[in-house]
Amino acid sequence: MLAKIKSIGLYGIQGYEVRVEADINKGLPKFDTVGLPDATIKESKERIRSAIKNSNFKFPVTKVTVNLAPADVKKEGPMYDLPIAVALLVCTEDISCMNLKDYSFLGELSLDGSIRKIDGVLPALITARNLGHKKVVVPKENSNEASYIDGIDVYGVSTLKELVLFLNGELTLEPIEKKKFECIKNDEISANDFCYIKGQYQAKRALEIAAAGGHNVLMIGPPGAGKTMLARSVSTIMPDLTFDESLEVTKIHSIAGTLDPRIGIIWQRPFRSPHHTTTVVALCGGGRNAKPGEISMAHNGILFLDELPEYNRHTIETLRQPLEDGVITVARNTATIEYPASFMMIASMNPCPCGNYGSKKRECKCTESMIRKYLSKISGPLLDRIDLHIDVDDLDYSELHTINKLEEKSETIKERVNKARLIQLNRYKDSKHFCNAKMTNAEMRKYCVLDEESSELMKNAFDNLKLSARAYTRILKVARTIADLDGSENIKLEHLAEAISYRTLDKKYSF
Repeated sequence: MLAKIKSIGLYGIQGYEVRVEADINKGLPKFDTVGLPDATIKESKERIRSAIKNSNFKFPVTKVTVNLAPADVKKEGPMYDLPIAVALLVCTEDISCMNLKDYSFLGELSLDGSIRKIDGVLPALITARNLGHKKVVVPKENSNEASYIDGIDVYGVSTLKELVLFLNGELTLEPIEKKKFECIKNDEISANDFCYIKGQYQAKRALEIAAAGGHNVLMIGPPGAGKTMLARSVSTIMPDLTFDESLEVTKIHSIAGTLDPRIGIIWQRPFRSPHHTTTVVALCGGGRNAKPGEISMAHNGILFLDELPEYNRHTIETLRQPLEDGVITVARNTATIEYPASFMMIASMNPCPCGNYGSKKRECKCTESMIRKYLSKISGPLLDRIDLHIDVDDLDYSELHTINKLEEKSETIKERVNKARLIQLNRYKDSKHFCNAKMTNAEMRKYCVLDEESSELMKNAFDNLKLSARAYTRILKVARTIADLDGSENIKLEHLAEAISYRTLDKKYSF
């Protein structure tokens, strides 16, 4: 007897339909799986055999052939356990409902017949909906993740026995109740609020501009000046994720297996801070299954690289493509997968090996050659891709000793950021991006027009600071964001002057 069951396969964060075909014929007992299965799927026959028997159903003691179509695409992961088991139970007539064309199945089986949580449910459900599938059965542990996808009925099941009773009409299951993204609220008070950071007004202003326009930031200063605290506080002033942005981020975390099943969706902008010993594969993604890396996990959020020169140079040079294009291509022998990687990079570093070069309070003991060698660990092309360079110096005692006085709250700053982002959302409503940092050249010609006086200032800065063409465009994008924060339709002289001031470190740390 032949049975055909629908399922979904994943290629990166994209999905495709998989037809699970099971055929039972006379012959010596044998279980063959074809259609380019990986080792996990080949081992599934033992899980499926035990799950069927321990659920009090008969496992066919004949020749069993399972095909996963399309046969020319490699299938990976344990998510095909459940559709294969359903196909076999249809063949043995334990499932009497033959009208399964509206159903798709995803799930991993345990030996006792229980259905375990799997990775990648959210992108699989989006694919199923787009392909016209009407009903999908998933593990009950994935219910929260599945509850945010409209336009398709999703059923959560705990055991194979429960599923068979449901398909045979002996048990009634209701589709998973849909949840509204807007109903998720954060009642927690962040310990990284800007109100707890003393002084550093120029750095706070620069980070506000960065958050408003999605710009990359490099903070340079001595140890203990507050660079890490400033970076961790940026997440409290970032604009809230939209539902579409949240789905993009959740897809990545779902595939990576880092999604919290209790919530089922990423509703806060990610903040990723990989250690400086991280490898290229950990940062960019890859491995046997070409999983997403840290830069993809930071998509629509923040990637914080503390002590930037301490990272392996080859590792951080891989950031060039995602910083420019917003995607990362992971190429392996079995697959070439493109993951989204549109993040805001915040990096920090000391100005020299001892960390005191340029400090107003500490004496630097490094020679000029030592400083040059230290700074040369960061290449010019990578620095060019960083929009704002901030000088973070030590604070005076008078600035620190204000115990009862709080600075401006993150909530207040975030209001200004949200207003600027709303301007950009309306400006780029016909584009695929949401902020000034991602402006195309055509958009820059339209929205970054300079008057004669501003053009003269830009020319002088370009010549005196020896800027590259890329640095020139970065300054214009930052000036556009400053103008948005000011509520100005056009870039004015003071907006451009402030944007240029965040590139003067190019000159300060050159020898």
